[in-house]
Amino acid sequence: MKIVSKADKLLKRFLSKPTDFTYSELKRFLSSYGYEEAKTGNSSGSRVAFINYRTRHIIRLHKPHPHPELKQYQLDDVLEELKKQGIVQ
Repeated sequence: MKIVSKADKLLKRFLSKPTDFTYSELKRFLSSYGYEEAKTGNSSGSRVAFINYRTRHIIRLHKPHPHPELKQYQLDDVLEELKKQGIVQ
C-alpha cells in the first residue's frame, strides 16, 4: 500500500489547475518546497512574494481578494516558476 503525503496530494491538486485553489493552499504547497511568504510592509498592497531562502528564488503575485481563490493565470505563473527551478515538470 502506497502512502500519499499531504504535500503529494496538494501537488496533484495544484497540477490539475482547479478553479477553487485557494491562497492558503498555495502557501502550504509552496512551503513544502522551502518557500516562505515574505513579510512586507504595509505599502505593498496586495502584492506578495514567496522566497526560497536556500535558492534565493522569488515567486511574486497579487494576493487574491475579496475571494481567496487564485485566478488561472496565477496558477500558470507559479507553475512556470516552479518548472524553471526544476521543482515540477
